[in-house]
Amino acid sequence: MELVVLGGAAACPNPGQGSSSYLVKTDSENILLDCGPNTLQELRKHVELDQIDHVVVSHVHADHTLDLVPFRYGLKYAPGLDQSRPQLHMPPTGNDFLQRVATAYSMGLETADDFWSSTFEVSEYQPEEILSLRDVQIRFLRTNHPVPCWAMRLESSAGTLVYLADTGPHESLIEFARDADILICEGTYPELDAGMSDDRPHLSAFEAGAIARDASAGMLILTHLWATAGLDRYLTQAAAGFGSPALIAQPGLRVAVDQSIRDKTTRETS
Repeated sequence: MELVVLGGAAACPNPGQGSSSYLVKTDSENILLDCGPNTLQELRKHVELDQIDHVVVSHVHADHTLDLVPFRYGLKYAPGLDQSRPQLHMPPTGNDFLQRVATAYSMGLETADDFWSSTFEVSEYQPEEILSLRDVQIRFLRTNHPVPCWAMRLESSAGTLVYLADTGPHESLIEFARDADILICEGTYPELDAGMSDDRPHLSAFEAGAIARDASAGMLILTHLWATAGLDRYLTQAAAGFGSPALIAQPGLRVAVDQSIRDKTTRETS
């Protein structure tokens, strides 16, 4: 199992960095986690649109879904692509969101009724159930966010990847990320301001590092960042919490998901 980072910016793309989207490649399938703006151009450096088998969406905020629209147009109209229909796994009530988007964008010869179904096999996953794909099983955890949002734990024979999506502090995050070989964790705030409560929609970089440390994760990839806050500040705070260096979710970052990552980190921090 290999992770390819496609973006890691917060609600607005950073220079040269789109928002949240991550490609997971296995021996037999390509899985896209979220599809934020300005990420398809990076995706197409690694696989073509018609090579994606599954798209799994954590929540319906624009910075996690906006590139679904050009993805749809590419599948429908780009010459040279197979007319494949990737499975689009939306969170609960995600179909309602897609219908509203279809109503806004369908025009001319297109209709809202088949705007999505003409290019995707659309379904809503049940967060209390395991989503079983060919090589990967995905478990879900409801996060602390203003709209319903689900973290994802991808488990395969090769290793474990955990993507915490968007979240504020949540008592279950550490256990959900336990022993992940790679943890993708948001750290939207470089530092916490005085008076910020636990009832907030995002984590700090230090908190992301502390979650990775307490969960015994092998590698921390820090995401959902604002370039204007200074990426070096994020890295310093995340490393302080983790006890090891963290990585920024920069487009094109490729990492094999396997047990050796966590073994190496355990040796270095023990």
